[in-house]
Amino acid sequence: MNSAIERPGTLEKALKINLAHTIYGTFAEIGAGQEIANWFFRAGGASGTVAKTMSAYDMIISDEIYGKATRYVSRQRMCSMLDHEYPMLIQRLNAKRGTTTTFFTLADTVRAKSYRDTKEECHGWLGLRFQTEPCGPSNDIQLHVRLLDDSNARQSDALGKLGVNLLYAAFHLREDLPTFLQSLLDDLTRKRVEIDMIDFSGPVFAASQFQDRLVALQLVRHGLADAALFGANGEIWQASDVFYKKPVFLKRGSFDPITKLNLDMIERGQAAFQADFGDGARDNVEILEITMHNLLAGGAEVPDTEFLARADVLQALGKNVLISRYPEFHRVSSYLARHTQCPIGIVLGLPLFQELFNERWCTDLEGGLLEAFGRLFKNQVRVYVYPMGDPMTGKVRGLNDAHVTPEQKHLLRYLIDTKCVRPLEEPNQAFLFRTSAEVRNMIHARDPHWRALVPEIVLEQGPWRDIGGEAA
Repeated sequence: MNSAIERPGTLEKALKINLAHTIYGTFAEIGAGQEIANWFFRAGGASGTVAKTMSAYDMIISDEIYGKATRYVSRQRMCSMLDHEYPMLIQRLNAKRGTTTTFFTLADTVRAKSYRDTKEECHGWLGLRFQTEPCGPSNDIQLHVRLLDDSNARQSDALGKLGVNLLYAAFHLREDLPTFLQSLLDDLTRKRVEIDMIDFSGPVFAASQFQDRLVALQLVRHGLADAALFGANGEIWQASDVFYKKPVFLKRGSFDPITKLNLDMIERGQAAFQADFGDGARDNVEILEITMHNLLAGGAEVPDTEFLARADVLQALGKNVLISRYPEFHRVSSYLARHTQCPIGIVLGLPLFQELFNERWCTDLEGGLLEAFGRLFKNQVRVYVYPMGDPMTGKVRGLNDAHVTPEQKHLLRYLIDTKCVRPLEEPNQAFLFRTSAEVRNMIHARDPHWRALVPEIVLEQGPWRDIGGEAA
């Protein structure tokens, strides 16, 4: 079954699980009511599925059961719930029905909209620990969801449907990752929920399609998330945890391949960022962003293997990677600012900075270009502009030489005067006239001189390593 149309609805999924009489377990839900368990009671035959439902809303009671947590809507709390409830379920019921039952525990901790709501994000963590055969080992699926509806009732409804979809997919759709992921939004829309992280573990998910970075890519490719984040060690990261009270420094690119020019931009941008903000920029989280907009440039979809090869090189350099669907920079800035109030630094080459003034990127904004820049520089955001070498003239062009329309020059001057935008001086002349695009052209032309323009790791393990022969 490859489409949502061919799959049953939420109530039908719950009924199918109830009537199987082999899938049996615990629902532990904190924060938005018994929204998932409720579907199984409504479907009828819930005694075939529900061993126990649990809510521990009071923090003291929750701590007594699951242990203390620094943040109650967190992965830590969700994992504590799984670690407590699943062993208890096995201990109590395995002797009686373990040979005929696949046990599960579904836990969630959620911050839904309340009647005295603040501007805090509405989101939650869902975790499913389950067997695929009686007396078999357990497997885990853990995910983070953003709830985008504007009322508590709608958010609760979305959470309940998502939980049913997750349980159904774990038992019926796990053979194919894209089908599994797309099924999570059955009876939902992307405007209601965003799943920005999902992690699979356990023997049933040993296949390569469940590799962490591939899953992150698929979330973005199939539109379940606008962005996915993973660390230099390959772990899937959740943005609200990683960026919480942390400064962030970002470089965008295709990194096809990453070049010594890119590394010089990052180094000089980092130095300027830390000089500007001092302790406020210390221990910042450095991110290299690959936007799906670039990956899909030219209309041809970039194969997952090629993307992962680029990610391998970036991670070998000790870099964290963000995959996004954001063509506009103001959306990247808003994404980061949603998770931290600390300073944000963004380094751009002059050609990409000039593109910020292209009004095609703000046709969906009522305020046009001014609104786009207002969103970009909301909170403590600073853009650092690296100069470019003009191969036609042999001259270096800097921030003050940016090609913008006469009307936009006043806006550019304002951004410079208010220090929202800062030039980076004294670039490395050895790489300045060798842009990433030129390096790619050299690779495609099998010109061996490209090898001197990239870090050694590209030559050791990048997909480009065998192209062009030895450097002259």
